[in-house]
Amino acid sequence: MIKDIIFPPRCPICEAIVSKLGMACDTCKDNLPYIKEPRCKRCSKPIGNEETENCCDCMRKEFHYTSGKAVWIYNKTMSQSIGRFKYQNKQEYAVFYGEEISRLYGSWIKDNQIEALIPVPIHKRKKSLRGYNQAELIAHVISDNLEIPLLRTGLERFKETKPQKDLTLSERMRNMEAAFTSGKSQIGVFRRVALIDDIYTTGSTMEACAKELLKLGVDEVYFLCVCIGTSV
Repeated sequence: MIKDIIFPPRCPICEAIVSKLGMACDTCKDNLPYIKEPRCKRCSKPIGNEETENCCDCMRKEFHYTSGKAVWIYNKTMSQSIGRFKYQNKQEYAVFYGEEISRLYGSWIKDNQIEALIPVPIHKRKKSLRGYNQAELIAHVISDNLEIPLLRTGLERFKETKPQKDLTLSERMRNMEAAFTSGKSQIGVFRRVALIDDIYTTGSTMEACAKELLKLGVDEVYFLCVCIGTSV
């Protein structure tokens, strides 16, 4: 296609030209920080002890979601990639992120009988400025790949929160209190749903969303993320 000649697909990690949209070059993919075992059975953060089931964060706090998965550790390389995705209009990166989530965790989604995907919403002012919700783009790819309903209006973010990266752990939890409300869709008809987001750090965003979804009658809330931070 002429578009591909003028604007060829690029690796979402190093930005080199690649043959197909949604793929990374071989060198980058081989060096990405994929999360491997042992990992926390609750949030998927890597842990150093195979005899321990949960990371330090999950042992210190009880979350309302059931469990979740992430593809990569949030290191400098992935921070730069996601930064371009969110702030430099690299919306096409969602294809690579969503494809990898689908490939690695498609069976996990089916095994847990997840019935619908809900992208973590961003505030309407931020969406207006950015032009898109990055979590929704990723969720759309997963939804198409696995043929699972996508609830774009499942939740709404009515409180404009401060950027989480600038806050301490306790400030992050307070920042997310009462930040979300139910959207226009009938979430309660689904028993098991999965939240979709780009980054999981302390879990405060997932916790706030999960609590709201449980109020609406959902039995179990799971999550899927592109990246996750390490335990503190």
